[in-house]
Amino acid sequence: MTKTVNHWIGGKTVEGTSGAYGPVTDPATGAVTTQVALASAEEVEAAVAAAKAAYATWGTSSLAQRTAILFRYRALLDAHRDDIAALITAEHGKVHSDALGEVARGLEIVELACGITTQLKGELSTQVSNRVDVSSIRQSLGVVAGITPFNFPAMVPMWMFPLAIACGNTFVLKPSEKDPSAAVLLAELASEAGLPDGVLNVLHGDKVAVDGLLNHPDVAAVSFVGSTPIARYIHATASANGKRVQALGGAKNHMLVLPDADLDAAADAAVSAAYGSAGERCMAISAVVAVGAIGDELVAKIRERAEKITIGPGNDPASEMGPLITAAHRDKVASYVTGAAAQGAEVVLDGTGHTVEGFENGHWIGLSLLDKVSTDSDAYRDEIFGPVLCVLRVETYDDGVALMNASPFGNGTAIFTRDGGAARRFQLEVEAGMVGVNVPIPVPVGYHSFGGWKDSLFGDHHIYGNDGVHFYTRGKVVTTRWPDPADAPSGVDLGFPRNH
Repeated sequence: MTKTVNHWIGGKTVEGTSGAYGPVTDPATGAVTTQVALASAEEVEAAVAAAKAAYATWGTSSLAQRTAILFRYRALLDAHRDDIAALITAEHGKVHSDALGEVARGLEIVELACGITTQLKGELSTQVSNRVDVSSIRQSLGVVAGITPFNFPAMVPMWMFPLAIACGNTFVLKPSEKDPSAAVLLAELASEAGLPDGVLNVLHGDKVAVDGLLNHPDVAAVSFVGSTPIARYIHATASANGKRVQALGGAKNHMLVLPDADLDAAADAAVSAAYGSAGERCMAISAVVAVGAIGDELVAKIRERAEKITIGPGNDPASEMGPLITAAHRDKVASYVTGAAAQGAEVVLDGTGHTVEGFENGHWIGLSLLDKVSTDSDAYRDEIFGPVLCVLRVETYDDGVALMNASPFGNGTAIFTRDGGAARRFQLEVEAGMVGVNVPIPVPVGYHSFGGWKDSLFGDHHIYGNDGVHFYTRGKVVTTRWPDPADAPSGVDLGFPRNH
């Protein structure tokens, strides 16, 4: 019998009643291993109602209570790292070490949430006028929702709900229906840590569930990570309904390599950043911009390293890269490689025919490297979201920055150079939200914030860090005047001297 992943609502497993189910596939074998319940509009209502009921008490709970639960939660997550990673590998396909890394990066935000007491401290100005004080405080929003992608089924949810609930909100998480099990385990462990029923709910589904959350009057804010077209839709729809929105979209991350760079280090970085997690990450480097005469040597070094990468099932310790999430996505990624030559690119490596012995039905694709790619080609313009690296050639630093800034995306970028002056110029001139200097994947640590510019972000707030705390809270300013006890009406003696 096929395993069924059900909803988690009000602190318990709730079986789906819509009658609609989605398949969950093991990408390494191509076999459907699980089905996931897809929510109806009524089930969306039930999840939001559970969160709303829980907010009545959680929203006024003490910071001490919240942080005690979060510290216990952090310990449980640490103890279950391998279990969470195994679920990620089974349903997403990434290798176990990569899945463990995902859990570790998610834990950073749980740790940030454990210190929410300092993040929520307000400000006070005394005696702004005679006996008048002004204070600024931050308060929770209510019920908030998160809609998360398939490529990081544990990390991205942990980028959202720990901070949201630490701030006093309750949360409805709608994870990807392609790999839903990790999200359920995260919720179960939160309940084991003592999180009250209804504070964190997991609702599985498709567009019905998404639209239900975007349109629900009791949902105050929506966080989203996914593709740019969907991010734009999420932002427009939720904003039109008066909700606060942070919607992180797609990317086409560039790595500028200057002639003075350590080419071995640059090649190592390019291979890691382009092909890690099979390229299924919004912070992948998908375009290397080679400046000057270094292009041929850099491409040769990248090819040499890429040809040594071992591809196989994620639960095989020898595997360095796993399969793609679905067969349809594998075929779409392959189409960019098969059509590249006709659009002027030189196909240095073609991974489209790759298979793994004993796992022939898996969603396999090898590493592809395209050189001399033009900016008007499909492989350059689109977010491929797979192990395809494009190399573009420019003559100068200024040409490279102009090329990068012309992209509609502005998520992450990197420069490889030994020149501190060039690096300083780059970090100021490049139009992207996250910049790496000799760092290929500049994902900020948890106490800074993650987010891009242009078509990579819709909404004003980046995710986690200070921006995350501000997103999940509202500011309030209180102006107070109290009469001095010495000015109390005669006949009432409060014991204060009247000779001041």
